[in-house]
Amino acid sequence: MFQLDPRSSKSIYEQVIDNIKMQIMTGVLPQDSRLPSVRELSGQLTVNPNTVQKAYRELEREGYIYTVTGRGSFVSSPGTRTPDPRQQEKLLHDVAGAYRELRFLGLSRDEAEEQIRAVIDEAEKGGNRV
Repeated sequence: MFQLDPRSSKSIYEQVIDNIKMQIMTGVLPQDSRLPSVRELSGQLTVNPNTVQKAYRELEREGYIYTVTGRGSFVSSPGTRTPDPRQQEKLLHDVAGAYRELRFLGLSRDEAEEQIRAVIDEAEKGGNRV
């Protein structure tokens, strides 16, 4: 279910967030489905419960999940998510930079777009082409 990489430059809590977001995006975790409790997930991943709690708090802040006291955490509807404008701007800047680099490598506009679309298609399936 979850893939944590101890050698990653991302912290464990960021990896937990990314894993949950990917599962939501690919439909593995549909709207209103219950997430494992903090204790359950920390046991499965053999990480500190505070790490999972921090990830859940951030996911809730971003609108990906909601908590019902005494029942647990659940996947929110897509309309409740609020993208961080600074993060969105940074990511779009990164995409523009990647496009320019592909063009510098000698790819035509069409070839560069095709490569970027292939990466997007793979990401939509939950894969990691790069």
